[in-house]
Formats: sequence, C-alpha cells, structure tokens
Amino acid sequence: MRLHIGLDDTDSPKGGCTTYIGAILVERILAIGAKFIDYPNLIRLNPNAPWKTRGNGAVALRIECAPEALELIEDTIFEAVEENSDLDCYNTNPGAVVYAGEVPSAFKEFSKRAITSLVEIDEAVQLIKQFKASALGLKNRRGLIGALAAIGETLAGDHTYEFLSYRTPGNRGQKRRVNSESVFKMDEATRPLTFNNVDPQDRRVLLTPHGPDPILFGVRGESPQAVYEATQMIVVEEPIERWVIYRTNQGTDAHFAAAVKRIANLKVYHPAVIEGTVSEKPETIKGGHVIVRVGDESGEIDCAAYEPTKSFRNVVKELIPGDLVRIHGGVKQHAATLNIEKLEVHRLAPKVVYENPLCPRCGSRMEAMGRDQGYRCRKCGLLGQEMRKQPVILKREVQQGVYLPPPRAQRHLTKPLHRYGLEKKNMEVRFVEKWHHP
Repeated sequence: MRLHIGLDDTDSPKGGCTTYIGAILVERILAIGAKFIDYPNLIRLNPNAPWKTRGNGAVALRIECAPEALELIEDTIFEAVEENSDLDCYNTNPGAVVYAGEVPSAFKEFSKRAITSLVEIDEAVQLIKQFKASALGLKNRRGLIGALAAIGETLAGDHTYEFLSYRTPGNRGQKRRVNSESVFKMDEATRPLTFNNVDPQDRRVLLTPHGPDPILFGVRGESPQAVYEATQMIVVEEPIERWVIYRTNQGTDAHFAAAVKRIANLKVYHPAVIEGTVSEKPETIKGGHVIVRVGDESGEIDCAAYEPTKSFRNVVKELIPGDLVRIHGGVKQHAATLNIEKLEVHRLAPKVVYENPLCPRCGSRMEAMGRDQGYRCRKCGLLGQEMRKQPVILKREVQQGVYLPPPRAQRHLTKPLHRYGLEKKNMEVRFVEKWHHP
C-alpha cells in the first residue's frame, strides 16, 4: 500500500527542526522494510504566516509498505514527533498526518492555499476526517495544517533539491565548524546547478544557519546529483550525525502562484503580486527603509524595500512617477504596506529636467534675468526675452528587467534570477545511489 506522511510545527526558537524528524524517520521507516517512492519532500508554506517559527517548512514522506506494517509505521511516526518536538514552547503545536492511497485533489487544493494564503485548522481537521486519514495533533493542533499541506503538494511541476546535514547533539548550540573557503570554492565550481550558497556582495556563507537547531549546513540545487557532489567539496570540521536529500518547492516562487491582485483586494499576511504605476518619488525613512507608492485602478499602496535588502534599495530609489512595475511581496502586520521581495520594471517613464537654454549665437548656457524676464548670455551679451527653459531627457540608471534583493535577504521560496529558464515542467524522481545516511 502507498502511504503519504505529513509533519509540521515541531520546532521552536530554542531548537528542533521538522526536517530533522523527517531524517530520523527515513532511517526508522527503511528499517521496518518500507520503500520510499519519492525523496522526502520539504514544502515551504506561506512565508507571511504570523505564527511561523523560521522558514515555515513542512515535511512529507511518501512510501510503499505491506498493509500489515501500517500500524507499526504510524506508531513509529507519532512516537518520533512526540519525542523530538519542543512541547514546552507556547508556539509549537505539532501535527502529523498519515494517508493511504493516491493524494486527493482536495488535499492538493488545500496545499495550494496554504502556500499562497492562510487556511484554518478546522478545515484541515474536516479533510482529515472526510478522507479517513490518521492524525496526531498536539496542543492546539495547528501543525495539522502544514502536515496536510505537505501531503497535498506533490511537486508535480517546478522543484529543486536540498542536501541537509545534521549535527551531533553535543555540538548543537555551538558555532558551526564548516570551512568558509571550501564553501566559496564549491559555489564557484557548481553554479548554476547549486544556488544561494554564499552572498557575493559581502562574501557571507549562507548555507549554515545560525540558531540552535540541529542543521549543520544545507546545499540547494537543481538535482540530487548536483547537491550531493557539491557537499563532497565542503570541508566540515565537526562530525555529521546524519544527512538526507529533500525534494522541495524552494526557489520556485510557489507562494506567488495566485494571479496578480488588485491593490484594493490585498489581505494582511498574504503573498501578493500587484501591477501598477509609481505615483510618488521614493522616500527613505528612518532606519534606511525605502518606500515607494504604487497605484492601480483600484487604489494605491506603499511598497517597502527594508534596510536588510541593502543594495536592492538603490534600485527602488531610482524609480520615478510614471514607471510601470510589477511588485511581488507580502502584506505584513497591516494592509497599508507591501514588503517587496521582487521588482519587475516593465516600462520606464521619461526622466525630464528643465535647463536654461543655450545661446543660439555662441552656444553658452544662458542665465535667467528674473522671473518671466527671459535670459541673457553672459559670454556674448545676447538677450532672449521670449526664451524659456528647455526640457532635457536624462538617462535612467534603472533598466527594464527583474530585480531581487541579495541572496541573504531572499526568502526560501524566492526564485533566484539564474533559475529563470531552468524550471522543471513535470515530476521525475530518480533516486541517486546515496540520498541519505544512515
């Protein structure tokens, strides 16, 4: 029989990681005798959800097993979740779902909405009951949302991969010992088959997290072969407890799958794509954040490039009223501001300044003689009482195209520029010889 296993909301700011439980379960499920029919899936949900811990990631495991093994597998899953979840944290509400059979279309539709908007726990519980899935929901059971959504996102279209390695318990909470120079060499050797390993602007290593969670490092890329081979180039100076390759929706812009929205229809905590015209000159406010106002036929909204986006703010500053743009982002805290994640410049308005006219006799720049009194050439003395300032069109620094913040300020789901044209059109799962340890 075919089983789909979903897991979510097991971590907390103090530690833990749902992908780590997924890695543990790979070992335990294989030991039972089940067969994996897909790489473990790492599904990133709506990154604007107010209750997320870090990257709002859920896990799905897809296996085939003998019917008589079902009860043991369910017990193994629920036990692993209870053992490895931070139940003392108020915001940790683990959920696990086990479904036998083909993934229902209702699960897929639920998953799409969990990635592109917000869904309620009651709907998840209703679907679990309707389709007779087994489930474990602890505390307020919110993790059932992500667990069910992970099952529903089968990654039939575009997807990427991530090699995730985990630390031994004794090293968690300490500085990660991964050789930075080896990471830069790996990145140079494997681009564009791997991505977002480093930030070239400030030579920062990005594949190692900084919190107390068990992840040592993660390499993202276009294929399982690419991410595995890349890890062999990294010099690691501490032991690795285990590792696994995940198939994932990271780097695909999956949260922007919904159509372009009217500004009047934007909702708080939802991803959004708007298309409109810049209506006011961008303004830099306290903290270094850059705000640009954009409008469509339904209204206007302030769009923010926050200080952590660094050089990306310079692009936003170059916009002028009349520019036609498409902005991808998220509405957070209140519906008056859209956090810019990606900027597409579709049409540039002419940038016009008015300058004193040139002298028609000698070519020198003339000077004004007073309000509405015309101009005089200081060089040759020519008077031009009827002359007026002349419009001059300046070259724009910004060009039509797509702009992203630097890698360190991108969300997990943001599609890097180099992935345009590399999107996968269908699901094709081919296991490499080594995709997990142990």
